[in-house]
Amino acid sequence: MGSSTILYDQLKTAEPFFVLAGPNVIESEDHILHMAKHIKAITSKLGLPLVFKSSFDKANRTSSKSFRGPGLTEGLKILERVKTTYDIPIVTDVHETVQCEAVGRVADIIQIPAFLCRQTDLLVAAAKTGRIINIKKGQFCAPSVMANSAEKIRMAGNENVMVCERGTMFGYNDLIVDPRNFEWMREANCPVASFLNWINIPQVADITHSLQQPAGRKLEGGGVASGGLRELIPCIARTAVAVGVDGIFMEVHNDPSKAPVDGPTQWPLRHFEELLEELIEIADVKLVGDHYRHSILPVSKPHRIRRKDWLVAKIPTPHGVKLGKDPKANITT
Repeated sequence: MGSSTILYDQLKTAEPFFVLAGPNVIESEDHILHMAKHIKAITSKLGLPLVFKSSFDKANRTSSKSFRGPGLTEGLKILERVKTTYDIPIVTDVHETVQCEAVGRVADIIQIPAFLCRQTDLLVAAAKTGRIINIKKGQFCAPSVMANSAEKIRMAGNENVMVCERGTMFGYNDLIVDPRNFEWMREANCPVASFLNWINIPQVADITHSLQQPAGRKLEGGGVASGGLRELIPCIARTAVAVGVDGIFMEVHNDPSKAPVDGPTQWPLRHFEELLEELIEIADVKLVGDHYRHSILPVSKPHRIRRKDWLVAKIPTPHGVKLGKDPKANITT
């Protein structure tokens, strides 16, 4: 069994969820190492599997003057340093087929940007590296489209694929997250082979890019840049975990106000642990209550639950589940 399959299986069975986190783009080697050190310390303390994320090149920029990163060669050297220094897997994105082979030698997960989620040549080139592929759903796509994107990865001989919700265009300069998409993407990508042989493609929620306002921020002296609603990140995160996603993708920065890219939608490092603690508590309550949810679904359309949810659903509800207005009270005693 290859290293990618081992990691993929670990992420599929992670409880309560795994985390893809890091700054949007590589600003410098020192900054990336600083962020990786602190993010790993927090996720390790909480017992959450971590894949560290950052980009070597931000090709999809509002302006040609926007900061893009150090580029492929230098960026991969820095990511490899993070990987070896802190012994953590890496996820980064590709934009062209010629980047895939080099990225596959360093990254454990190759991410396909949302606006490229239907690009067949890119999907196939990424799949042939043998690495896990995380496909972000296009802002312009229905969730059912992801079945075709995932199938392109499988047809290229790679079964290690994940799909990621990152919001849907809502008029101009805005995105909206439809929680139904998590369930619909799971149904589209997870056919049941038999009652005890569930095919589980991990569903990831991008809780930061989902709150972008593309080209929605006017700059002094003219021009526009992407804005965002950072204050709503906890709202989207709570919703995603309550629905039952497998992974949380979030961009984290020690000083978002000074981030060269996507500052308005990066979560402050100082609040990272607090938010994850709350999400863990919500996930615990959600798993305890899963067996209520299954009993009210329409008979005509059987629900495709995950094997790990089914095992939990068969366990009697423990006494002492508190459901109050205070999120920190929603824990099992």
